[in-house]
Amino acid sequence: MEVDAEKNVPASPTHSAEHAPVAEDQLRRSLSPRQVQMIAIGGTIGTGLFLGTGKALATGGPASLLLCYAIVGAIVFVTMLCLGEMAAFVPVAGSFCTFSARYVDDAWGFALTWNYWFNDAVSTAADLVALQLVFQYWTDSFPWYALGLIIWFLIVLANIINVRAYGEVEYWLCLLKVVTIVIFIILSIAVNAGGNTSHEYIGARNWYLPDAPFVGGIGGFASVFVTASFAYGGTESIAITAGETRDPARQLPRVVKNVFWRILFFYILSSLMIGLNVPYNYPNLNSKDTRTSPFTIAFQMAGSKVAGSFMNAVILTSIISAGNHALFAGSRLLYTLSVNGHAPKVFGRLTRFQVPWVSVLFTSFISGLLFGASFIGAGQLWTWLQNLVGVSNQLSWISIGIASLRFRAGLKAQGKEHLLPFKNWTYPFGPIIAVVLNSFIVLIQGWSCFSPKFSPVDFVSYYIELPLFALMFVAWKLVKRTKFKSASEMDLVTDVYTKDDIEPEEGGWTGRVKRIGGWLCF
Repeated sequence: MEVDAEKNVPASPTHSAEHAPVAEDQLRRSLSPRQVQMIAIGGTIGTGLFLGTGKALATGGPASLLLCYAIVGAIVFVTMLCLGEMAAFVPVAGSFCTFSARYVDDAWGFALTWNYWFNDAVSTAADLVALQLVFQYWTDSFPWYALGLIIWFLIVLANIINVRAYGEVEYWLCLLKVVTIVIFIILSIAVNAGGNTSHEYIGARNWYLPDAPFVGGIGGFASVFVTASFAYGGTESIAITAGETRDPARQLPRVVKNVFWRILFFYILSSLMIGLNVPYNYPNLNSKDTRTSPFTIAFQMAGSKVAGSFMNAVILTSIISAGNHALFAGSRLLYTLSVNGHAPKVFGRLTRFQVPWVSVLFTSFISGLLFGASFIGAGQLWTWLQNLVGVSNQLSWISIGIASLRFRAGLKAQGKEHLLPFKNWTYPFGPIIAVVLNSFIVLIQGWSCFSPKFSPVDFVSYYIELPLFALMFVAWKLVKRTKFKSASEMDLVTDVYTKDDIEPEEGGWTGRVKRIGGWLCF
């Protein structure tokens, strides 16, 4: 079979080597639609949901938990539509970071990519720290560093091998999480209706406890946004897999539209059931040595010690999956930095399977260093790391909205809107609303560090990303003398896939069955 050397995909009548200039599109497209959809879910369902909901419930109460997850979910929905439109047109590993450089300013892309790379490195470290917290459910005698080092080594190994093998491993880990959450929701309904150890109907009684349902007032409500953004963070990283997805012009719009509704279903229903069944003042729910998550507590309420241990084991595998995906995304962004001249060229080196092995090793090394810093206390460190990543996610969402507005302006100026494989139906109001709301959330989410007493450490963890991002943007702009991208001069040619690049879809019953199976991730 003839192979397109630049694109690393089989040549076809609709997509040939002479199609368009190539810059970043040099990774092997081996990820199938079912793998990509599950990876998207796996990048979001992890510590933010299984452990972060406990902290959010304790600090904000059940109403804040539900509302914040719903509001952030709505913002992420619009953001994903913006991102899906751009990623289907230019499906590269750099994704929204590359879009910011091409459609806004090269300095903005530089700052955002390094920022999000650090986001992924911190996420990997946070997941390694979370392993220790969850493992304490069974024993305190196991060395804190041993489990983290073992898992760290395994996920590094998984990211060095062929991306198809990575996708298959991630697929089954994510499937376990999805099945578990479905079971959790069903069991939670039963527990609430009276199927608990007390044989009592719970209903909404936990919403009427003293100080509930909004615990801590406006400060508690605002602080939960950090946890919510951390929990949803990673939804946007589905576009990072675009550089290694088969038939991206067709599959990415489907993935964007389908995956979000699944995640919204899991997050909103889970947060509702947690708020109904678990009181916000449950012992150790917000302490730095938390031994369980609200999910495990729910299984214990059903009267099964074995079920609680099972749920804790699932949380462990979920954390491993989330850390694995964060390392994957981080390594691809470091590769993008190298290709675009924003990092040393050595990070662009690939194995014979087109895996950026130097980027994988360096990103995992930084994550290992952050994990090693947990001697200051795992619970507190995880809280700090979570706050840092939360702000970083929101900076990325703001950038996606800005890039989307500029992207459409460029397409209109160059007369290329008709080439889009997928259009964002919320444009132009959706991106504007997302940018405004995310900016507002970034500013108010550190409310709790000012009340009732100012906490310098918390203040730094909430807001340190803002001056760092600004410093990197200004420094690169001054050094490289970059200019704001005008609509008529934007690069809307390199790495582009248009409607003409969509591969012919199989018809008949066989094609329908495959499409249904793809939607169900089979």
